[in-house]
Amino acid sequence: MQGKIYLIPMTLGDTTIERVIPEDIKSIVRDIKVFIVENIRTTRRYLKKIDRDINIDELQFFELNKHTNPNDIASYLSPALKGSDIGIISEAGCPGVADPGADVVKIAHTKNLQVVPLVGPSSILLALMASGMNGQNFAFNGYIPVKKPERARKLKELEKRSAIENQTQIFIEAPYRNMQLMEDILASCSPSTRLCIACDLTLETEIAVTKTVAQWKGKLPQIHKRPAIFLIQK
Repeated sequence: MQGKIYLIPMTLGDTTIERVIPEDIKSIVRDIKVFIVENIRTTRRYLKKIDRDINIDELQFFELNKHTNPNDIASYLSPALKGSDIGIISEAGCPGVADPGADVVKIAHTKNLQVVPLVGPSSILLALMASGMNGQNFAFNGYIPVKKPERARKLKELEKRSAIENQTQIFIEAPYRNMQLMEDILASCSPSTRLCIACDLTLETEIAVTKTVAQWKGKLPQIHKRPAIFLIQK
């Protein structure tokens, strides 16, 4: 009998497990002995927050991140083929969504392994929910270009796509470049375009505010080095 592949959500920041992770997930995690993770150290701390009685030394970890050799990923699933359940854990949020976990899930399907997504916080969906923008037609674009000419062109392209398709455009930036991105959005987009800035989702410092570009000018929040999601809709 083959093991299952569980996609285990993680908190989005320094918040309590109880606030964002359902109680049932704890019992599932306690029984898993093999994990594919983005960062082993972070995962060990997270597992101890879930249950301090988990014996970390009994667990097997495979690391999956930008340093992983793609040719090694398939071998990470060997324990599941022999009957052991495997848990996939990202650095934050839900594995497989804007995350390298998708690579191992893709292979799992080719091996006919059952993939079980577990409920937890996704900053992308939480931001969309709070934005008041179109939740039936939206696109997550990941990181947009850093250099100003390319960034301006990309923002105008996303704005145009939003207008033509009535589609919410979602994107992110490295936290230390948040302030510059917001200024670039205000400089590149139409005054009537709506911009939602969602930051520190699920934390005590959470904000999620939607205004037009014109309304944001001169009133941008201070979110330097804070995890944020940006949404626009024309």
